[in-house]
Amino acid sequence: MERYILIDRQDAVAVIRLNRPEVLNAWHAPMRSQLVDALLELQSDEAVGAIVLTGAGDRAFCAGQDFNEAKTFDGDSGSEWIAEWERLYDVIRSLPKPLIAALNGVAAGSAFQVALLCDFRIGHAGVRMGQPEINSGIASVTGPWIMWETLGLARTTDLTLSGRLMDAAECHSIGIINKIVSAESVLDVSLSLARELAAKPPIAMRLDKQWLREMTEARFRECLDAAVRIHREAYASGETAQMMEKFLAERAAKKT
Repeated sequence: MERYILIDRQDAVAVIRLNRPEVLNAWHAPMRSQLVDALLELQSDEAVGAIVLTGAGDRAFCAGQDFNEAKTFDGDSGSEWIAEWERLYDVIRSLPKPLIAALNGVAAGSAFQVALLCDFRIGHAGVRMGQPEINSGIASVTGPWIMWETLGLARTTDLTLSGRLMDAAECHSIGIINKIVSAESVLDVSLSLARELAAKPPIAMRLDKQWLREMTEARFRECLDAAVRIHREAYASGETAQMMEKFLAERAAKKT
């Protein structure tokens, strides 16, 4: 089986690497499933005290959803797609160990959401983050909820409706990148932080993370219910597929 998720254990720290660099580590169902399996495996590994999540290559943490998969969705399959995200987000939110995003490049759309669900984010000056779904005809539901919890309504509205990507300086200024370092240092600094966090008392760490999750659990479930309803309508309309096909055609034309 092809491995879209790689795990590297380094004493009390484990590094998970998204491994589809040829498509900027864009998500598809096998990669989502393998990431869930990796997180559950490391959650139960008593030797691991903290986890670093990063992307393969030097261009992207993750470019978000792979349109070659999503362009085929209709109302029913769009709902099944949300169920896959629910499982992944639930595992991330329930993780009893600290999770650090080592941002080695762009984090767009659902990858931006995953980065925000991590406990810490380390990046470099070339990192860009945001919620560009509207530009591709994708309705945003989980993204605005995650952003609202972190950034407030005004900035959530800005990012959702404009689809713009923020540069690293803006991300740092609003607190969603904890530290900006050189591109070459992102992983090392993330590992250093992970080792520091892994040395904290594990029961206190688990209970703190549990309460942080519980504070937002009711709104998280409301968001998922809305996501099923909204994406069913969006994909059934055909607009989303048309916009994705247009995007893929324009990208193919640029390569020729």
